[in-house]
Amino acid sequence: MKILVTGASGFLGRHVVRALLARGHQITAVARNAERARALGWPSDVNFIACDIHTQHLDVGTLGQADAVLHLAWPGLPNYKALYHFEDTLFADYRFLKNLVLAGHRHLLVTGTCFEYGMQNGRLDEWTETRPSNPYGLAKDSLRKFLETLKAERPFTLQWARLFYLYGEGQNAGSLLAQLERALENGDEEFPMSGGEQLRDYLPVQRVATSLVRLVEHPECDGVVNICSGTPVSIRTMVEEFTKGKGKRIRRAVAGPAESTRQGS
Repeated sequence: MKILVTGASGFLGRHVVRALLARGHQITAVARNAERARALGWPSDVNFIACDIHTQHLDVGTLGQADAVLHLAWPGLPNYKALYHFEDTLFADYRFLKNLVLAGHRHLLVTGTCFEYGMQNGRLDEWTETRPSNPYGLAKDSLRKFLETLKAERPFTLQWARLFYLYGEGQNAGSLLAQLERALENGDEEFPMSGGEQLRDYLPVQRVATSLVRLVEHPECDGVVNICSGTPVSIRTMVEEFTKGKGKRIRRAVAGPAESTRQGS
């Protein structure tokens, strides 16, 4: 398949490109930062285009045609509480995706987020009502609804891949496991964190990338798909297992309630 990937040099994007290459797909990779993309060492047959897809007058025709669009780009993360998510990015993102549809693209895979569910606890499936409680979750939930409304007028395949908690190579330096890895490398005696009893659904980023590639290969799987393990794990257990996997030991120092441990997508 010919696949257009936006956000190709990001945390998830770089792994998706690798997974697509492993499956023999032809890739047009789009990202804003050409220098960062070149540093990833993609083979010469990856067609890289450096541009800001949210530029108001972008001619999407310059991106070429593709069998499917794998849309991962979303700026400003992990600042989930910033108002620009629904004041600016939401409308710019919808404009870009609508223009793709109007230009003849008939298969979009767009990544959503577990934050669309808000602060709900317990089992969350694709039919659970969304109740976003931060600007990022609200923007993503609104984008999905915008696209579903567009789809009713201009039919196309819409795969909404709702991501949960990713970790692995290239993750944000401020995320929990990235901080833990630095502490282990520095030989710190203790690692400050919350009590760690919060339950999260974690997946390695490579596994998420593979799931997205398999999903885009099956356009008959239309609608919302949760990309998760279905098995909740406490943050404390994740920290303990990660530390054990590195063959090291570190003492957990319980911080106050303001200590942040969220690293969702």
